[in-house]
Amino acid sequence: MDYQKILEDIYQEILPYSKDGKQADYIPALAKVNPDQFGMCLETVTGEIFTHKQADTRFSIQSITKVFTLAMCLSIKGEALWKRVGKEPSGTAFNSLVQLEVEKGIPRNPFINAGAIVLSDILISELENPEEEFLSFVRALCGNDEIDYNMEVALSEREKGYLNAAIANMLKYHGTIDNDIERVLMFYFKMCSVEMSCRELAKASLAFTNHSPFEYAGYKLSKSRIKRLNAVMQTCGFYDEAGEFSYLVGLPGKSGVGGGIIAVYPHRYSVAVWSPRLNSKGNSVMGMKALELLTTYTEESIF
Repeated sequence: MDYQKILEDIYQEILPYSKDGKQADYIPALAKVNPDQFGMCLETVTGEIFTHKQADTRFSIQSITKVFTLAMCLSIKGEALWKRVGKEPSGTAFNSLVQLEVEKGIPRNPFINAGAIVLSDILISELENPEEEFLSFVRALCGNDEIDYNMEVALSEREKGYLNAAIANMLKYHGTIDNDIERVLMFYFKMCSVEMSCRELAKASLAFTNHSPFEYAGYKLSKSRIKRLNAVMQTCGFYDEAGEFSYLVGLPGKSGVGGGIIAVYPHRYSVAVWSPRLNSKGNSVMGMKALELLTTYTEESIF
C-alpha cells in the first residue's frame, strides 16, 4: 500500500473544502490560530511513517486528550470506572448541560465534557501529582519529553469556561466529583491545552491499535481493555457526529476542537490529521474528509 501517495492525493482532493468552517473562536487563544493549515501523519505497527504538509506543527489537542485520560483511569480503576461515567453515545453536543441534568449527574460517556471532568476528578483523587503524571504518560506514549501544556490556552479556556463551570457545579451537586471545583476545572483545561503534532499524535495513538497489551509510565492496559477503549472511541469519539464518522470513515477515533483527529485501524496503523476549521458539530472539516478518503482509497476499515 503506497500510503505516501494516498496522503498526497487526499490533500489535493479535499482542497475545495479548505475555506469551509471556522476555528474554535469561543476559546480566545484558539481564535488566533491560522485556520489555513493542514497536517497528516500515518504510522504503521511496523514503524513506517508517512506524513504530508504540516505534520510536525504542534497544536492544542483539546478533547483528543480524553483518550489518554481514559486510558489512565482504566488502568487505575478498571471496570469500577463505569460506576462514575457511562459508555453510551451522547446524541447531544459535547457540552450539553440538559442531558447531564436529565441523567442526574452521571455523564453519558467519558468523551463529552462532563465525562472528562469526572475523569479529571478521579486522577486528582488517585494521583499525588496528577499534572506531572499525565504529562509523563503522554510523553511516554509518543516518546517525546518536550510535550507540555500551553498555559495561555488553558487560562483562555478558564476565562471563558462558563458552561464547563456550570457542568462541574452540577456534577458536584449530584456528588459525581469529590474535589474542589476550581481544582478539577483547571486540571481539565490544562490537559486540553497540551500541544502535539500529527506525527506525535500518530505515535501516541499507536498504543491503541489493539495489537498487544501495553505499559507506559507505569500505566498498564490489557488487550481486552484496549479493545474496550477502541469501542468507546468508535461509538462516542465524535459527540453527536459519531454515527456520521462511523458511516463515512469506519475507524475508532477521537476529535478535538483544536482541529485535530486521531483514528486507529486495529493491528495495522494509527493516523492523525489536523486542520483548524470546524463544522457545526466541532469536528475538523478537512480532517473528516481526509479520513473518509483514506479508508475509501485503501479499502481498509473495521467494517
